[in-house]
Amino acid sequence: MANFQVVVADPDSGAAHQREVDGQDANRFLGKSIGEDVDGDAVGLDGYTVEITGGSDNAGRPMRGDVNGPNLKDVLLEGGTGYNPKRDGERRRISVRGKEVSESVAQLNVSISERGDQSVDELYGEGDDEEDDE
Repeated sequence: MANFQVVVADPDSGAAHQREVDGQDANRFLGKSIGEDVDGDAVGLDGYTVEITGGSDNAGRPMRGDVNGPNLKDVLLEGGTGYNPKRDGERRRISVRGKEVSESVAQLNVSISERGDQSVDELYGEGDDEEDDE
């Protein structure tokens, strides 16, 4: 059964929220690719839509949007996701995971693409701590 750590980025506030997703909610992500939209109910955001922006597997190998399929592949990179060259023109063969979400993915990065009626803080139960401190 699939089990992901999902990092939900809120582009309006700049905040990121981490959620553990398993079972039926995790199955909503399986087979989707980077750039596709998923219903926000899967991460506790009723009425929202989130877009898959990336992820990584247990070994830390990143998903790349230009590699097809869910499997590992050795690609020659000049830069971008998975490799940061130290000199101009430097290239390196790096193992990366394809753009399709599979059970091998440990962390999934998503961004809010369409907003619902309630705020993210209300849905996640955050922001109420300030009132309790007074």
